[in-house]
Amino acid sequence: MLPKGVARYGGTPEFSERSIPANLLRAHRTKAGTWARIVVLEGRLLYRILEPELEEIELSPERPGIVEPEVPHEVEARGRVRFRVDFFR
Repeated sequence: MLPKGVARYGGTPEFSERSIPANLLRAHRTKAGTWARIVVLEGRLLYRILEPELEEIELSPERPGIVEPEVPHEVEARGRVRFRVDFFR
């Protein structure tokens, strides 16, 4: 869940399993103070949190992913998928 008091300030275009940028498929992180919400519009997406412990969460239209500031993570398509990422601070 996003913390109270944060507001959306931007986001990505919509991605599919064929258009996911390579940097999202390998370890990356948001900047200090930046939260993100991964919004799956169709299909499934594996959200892998890499630290402090490995955690894998299957995202769906009913289950968005919350990215905490500075926490390394990556995503992996689970077949056909459409998603976007919204940024908050």
